Amino acid sequence: MALEETVRAVLPDAEALRLKWPNDLLLDGAKLSGILLERVEEWVVIGFGVNVAHHPDLADRATTSLRAARATIDAAALQGELAAALAHWHARWRAEGLEPVTERWRERAHPPGTELRARLPDGSEWHGRYETLDPGGALVLRLADGSARVMHAGDIFLL
Repeated sequence: MALEETVRAVLPDAEALRLKWPNDLLLDGAKLSGILLERVEEWVVIGFGVNVAHHPDLADRATTSLRAARATIDAAALQGELAAALAHWHARWRAEGLEPVTERWRERAHPPGTELRARLPDGSEWHGRYETLDPGGALVLRLADGSARVMHAGDIFLL
């Protein structure tokens, strides 16, 4: 939420910004940034990748940058704003639990009913529609047969 809030504040057309589970920010459907988390003992290392001035040209997905979206912020300023937002959301999570984070995520993500293809860590795939996030932040996918599947890790592709 910290990255979404920081980027939203500098975009001229912030309504075009959407979250994609579990860790991407999309602008008009193009990937603007991503987040990687890695646990090291009792610590979590967070890596934020934001296309500020440039973006790669990828064959498998559309990408964009803040500069291409006419945002007027440089990487150093973005980093400072992100650090402050991260401290705010971390404090809120510690004080209130995960619900404010998942609630805000639901407001900023693709709408329920969005068709998705999910690739799980074992290589298998599920096709269905986004339903919600569960209380722990896992994605709930409604399959064509009406069953619900909960996804804790993997890649999501919007269809």
